[in-house]
Amino acid sequence: MSALDRYFRIQQNGSSVQREILAGLTTFTTMAYIVVVNPAILKTAGIPAGPSMTATVLAAFTGCLLMGLYANRPFAIAPYMGENAFIAFTVCLGLGIPWQTALGAIFLAGVAFLILTVLRVRQNLVEAIPTSLRYSFAVGIGLFLTFIGLNTTGIVALGVAGAPLKAGALTSAPVLVAIFGFLLIAALVLRKVPGAILLGIVITALAAFATKVAPWPSSFFGRPESIAPIFAHIDVRGALSPKALPVALTIFIMAFVDTMGTLIGLSARAGFLDANGNLPQIERPMMVDAIATTLSPILGTTTSGAFVESATGVEAGGRTGLTAVVVALCFVLSAFTAPFVAAIPPQAYGPALIIVGLFMLAPITRIDFSDYGESLPAFGVVALMCFTGNIGVGITAGFLLYPFCKIVQGQARQIRAGLWVLAALSALFFVFYPYK
Repeated sequence: MSALDRYFRIQQNGSSVQREILAGLTTFTTMAYIVVVNPAILKTAGIPAGPSMTATVLAAFTGCLLMGLYANRPFAIAPYMGENAFIAFTVCLGLGIPWQTALGAIFLAGVAFLILTVLRVRQNLVEAIPTSLRYSFAVGIGLFLTFIGLNTTGIVALGVAGAPLKAGALTSAPVLVAIFGFLLIAALVLRKVPGAILLGIVITALAAFATKVAPWPSSFFGRPESIAPIFAHIDVRGALSPKALPVALTIFIMAFVDTMGTLIGLSARAGFLDANGNLPQIERPMMVDAIATTLSPILGTTTSGAFVESATGVEAGGRTGLTAVVVALCFVLSAFTAPFVAAIPPQAYGPALIIVGLFMLAPITRIDFSDYGESLPAFGVVALMCFTGNIGVGITAGFLLYPFCKIVQGQARQIRAGLWVLAALSALFFVFYPYK
């Protein structure tokens, strides 16, 4: 048994070193876009793109490395999509709050996470979540990923008021390449080809380059810029002002429920949950999440946490922290190969997200649909995750619907104290969330 086997308990988890490396590469290819997209979004908030890209890479590298070495879970950490747009467009542009103050609010949320994790408050709250809601998180995330894949590839397009979605230009070259990628990955999965998802992404990317759907990389290497212009530029005092404090509260709740839902949803699909639906040693990935959220604004970027695209690595066989370590190393390389990473088009990784959405549906069979007190809140989670494009909205809706249903059924005693706390936080989320 090799040192890697012993440290990560790879054989004990029914995996192999080769499978974990492949899973890490698969996860990275589906989330590599964050290296380019995150700086592009935060540039709107006034954060310079070059240093922001370096900060994104450092935040992802640190989070993934800690997740792998400390938590020994195959979950990748990086700056969240959704939270970055919230900061850029709602907080900075909409409310006129400087990006330094917004990062200060994220830092405060991270410190709160650290305190709650050390005191085991977060773990106790997770244990209070009903089993039906836990499995609904996985299903909702799966369909959420499917929609992202369909939309980014152009198979499904945004419509107009009254008909918000429509079929894309299905005979256009980009969509045809994406459909080719979907059918290719489906065929590889059906034939049980090892590394089906990663292989499909690579072949589809080459097809996109060859057909000029996406331009060939202008270069393969580049030098990362210094983060000095944005490093440690957090304005904590400003974040405590009456104008910014509701933002800090919203960020706290968004990150809290997003990470909770993602960890449980991915764990449900990977088979990590025990007989009671709990994730053993959940305090470890939660501690990593808290550290990542605290460190990210210091580096100069937004909230970091477990990425839903980690599901692709799980489906590729990733079961231990070695998968996350491989992702961390890939992020380091991406700092020097950003032009190549940026060249991978959505037509290549989008089909993988669609296929993974199918895989994530499996836990739906564990939801008791004969009991509407269980199935109705679970349905609310899944539906709102998909139709609002916001994981946090779906999860918080579930935390409010479950107590409501149990009270109506006359079964309020089944509600654990921790769920009442989550319901109260969810109510605050909807009250303070900026709807502009």
